[in-house]
Amino acid sequence: MSESQAPRFRASDYLAPRHWPTWLGLGVLRLLTLLPYSLLMGLGGPIGTLMYWLMGKRRHVVQRNIEECFPAFSQAERDALIREHFRNAGRTVFESALSWWASDSRLRPLAHLHGLENLEKAAADGKGVILLSAHFTSFELGARLLTMQHRFQFLYKPQRKNPLFEAYTTNLRLRHYLSAVAHRDLRGMARGLKRGLTCWYLPDQDFGEKNSVFVPFMGVNTATVTATSRLASMTGAQVVPYFPIRRDRGGYDIHILPALEGFPSGDDAADASRINRLIEEYVRQAPAQYLWLHRRFKTRPAGEPPVYQR
Repeated sequence: MSESQAPRFRASDYLAPRHWPTWLGLGVLRLLTLLPYSLLMGLGGPIGTLMYWLMGKRRHVVQRNIEECFPAFSQAERDALIREHFRNAGRTVFESALSWWASDSRLRPLAHLHGLENLEKAAADGKGVILLSAHFTSFELGARLLTMQHRFQFLYKPQRKNPLFEAYTTNLRLRHYLSAVAHRDLRGMARGLKRGLTCWYLPDQDFGEKNSVFVPFMGVNTATVTATSRLASMTGAQVVPYFPIRRDRGGYDIHILPALEGFPSGDDAADASRINRLIEEYVRQAPAQYLWLHRRFKTRPAGEPPVYQR
């Protein structure tokens, strides 16, 4: 699916009774975004705690991820990190909603940008920018805050189970971004980059063994996609890493690093390792804010046991 094929939204296409629960949920969420930001973040914590108790399978995923990535932690330290992660995941619900519906004037005071000049310098080159990030719990709102200074394409993951949610939220996001590209559509991303656009790209998920290499992430041999190197090689785009970190007392530090020098190197494994090390640096700064709900270590090298087996 290319950017021109991003799902169109027409409310009349989603009036069947099976869509009513989604409409209700979106309506309630929209009303809640009218509450003050501080209150929403306060509500997010208990919602995350409820998720902790209700989402047994996902709790197991988080637990195994933490065990693999922080082997030196005591059991008490791991338990505390897991619980705090779920509280952060609860806050993500409201952060995502704010990114869809809140005005620029309401969100602007939350943004604390560090290194915007790095992105502007890379964009001025005219060859496109791969805005490389990772799945931190505030990734959705962090990107929205950055769009107020520099607009870019975003990637979305088609939702076959809930087409209403996909079409509606993609339509909301398009108000703030340049265009939408399906997350596996490298050609669509490449076309935008060749036009000199910036494309937001998060490569830190397990997409299987195809087009991936096994390199360390947090000390674990991890299937890591090589698409960042391929995109940069195909288009000449510069790779600018950026990471959003939620402040303890509200607001977000948006860290924008200088464009990667000597990238791609011609060695996919070396490039993938370099990217993983960058992500690790920020994961270690705010470990509870990384999205451990993903099965990051689903694909294993030959001969290694599965990570999530119960």
